[in-house]
Amino acid sequence: MNMQPILANFALILLVLMVITGAIWFWDVFVLSKQRRAAANAALAEYDARTAKLTSDGIKVETNKRAAIEAAHLRQPTWVEYSGSFFPVIAIVFFLRSFLWEPFKIPSSSMVPTLQIGDLILVNKYTYGIRLPIINKKIIELNNPERGDVMVFKYPKDMSQDYIKRVIGVPGDKITYENKRLTVNGTPVEYTPLDDYLDDEKPVYHKHFIEKLPGSQHRILNSEPARSFNLDAVENFPQRAACDYSYDKFTCIVPEGNYFMMGDNRDNSADSRYWGFVPDKNIVGKAFLVWMNFGDPKRIGSIQ
Repeated sequence: MNMQPILANFALILLVLMVITGAIWFWDVFVLSKQRRAAANAALAEYDARTAKLTSDGIKVETNKRAAIEAAHLRQPTWVEYSGSFFPVIAIVFFLRSFLWEPFKIPSSSMVPTLQIGDLILVNKYTYGIRLPIINKKIIELNNPERGDVMVFKYPKDMSQDYIKRVIGVPGDKITYENKRLTVNGTPVEYTPLDDYLDDEKPVYHKHFIEKLPGSQHRILNSEPARSFNLDAVENFPQRAACDYSYDKFTCIVPEGNYFMMGDNRDNSADSRYWGFVPDKNIVGKAFLVWMNFGDPKRIGSIQ
C-alpha cells in the first residue's frame, strides 16, 4: 500500500518555509527593527526641533502628531509582519510532524479489515527512535518494532513512497507461510474463524480470521481460491538468499536489522513476500490511531 501523506513532500515544504520565515524574522529582530527605530528617532527629533522653533516664534502647534509619526516609522512592512506571524506556527508544526506525530491517508485496501480506504491515521514518529526529518536518519535509539505492530516505512524500492503493513517477523525470526497460514520460529500461528467479511468495494465475501501472533492478535482476510502468493511476482530483492520459495510455500529467516511485513488483506497486498525485507533505516513510525474517516466517522479509534 503506497501511503499518502496529507500533503506530498510536506516535511520538505515545511522546512523551506520555516527557514525562509525564520530568516526574515531574525533579520527583522536584529537588523530591520533597529533601522526602523533609528529612522523613528530621527523623525521625532526633527519634529521636536520644528515644533520648538514654531513655538518660540509664537505659532501654536498641534503636538498630537508625535505618536503617529513614531508608529508610522516603526510599522513593519506587510511581508515582514506576515513572515514573523507564520514563523512560530510553521516551526511548531514542523517539530510536531517531524518528531512526534505525522498524519497519513489510507489509499488502498491492502490493510483491510484493520484499515479502510479513506482512513486518516496518525503515526507515532518517536516510538522506534528519534530520526532526523527529511533524511530519516536515526539519532536516538528507543524501542524496536514488535510482531503485530502496524508500521509505516519507506518502500525499499522507492524511498519517496511511504508504505504501511504489519510486522510479521523481527530480526532472526524464521517465517514460514504455507496454505495461507503462518509459522513463526517453528510454532504454527493460531487462527480463529469469524463470519465472512463483505468487501466494501465489490459484492464479494472474504474468509475472515483472528490471527494470533506471539504477543498480539488482529484480524486478517483471505480470498478464495487465490494461492498463498503469486510465485511469478516475487522479485529479486536484496538478501533473497535468506528465503526459500516453492509453488505455495516460502520460508524466510529475517536478516539482522530488517523486518518482514505483510498486509492484513493477505491476498490483496504487495508486501515482503514479493519485494523483500524492510531495513531499520526505512522505518517512519508506528500507526496508532484512526482520527477521521469522512465517509464513516465510526472508524475513529485506536489501531490494533
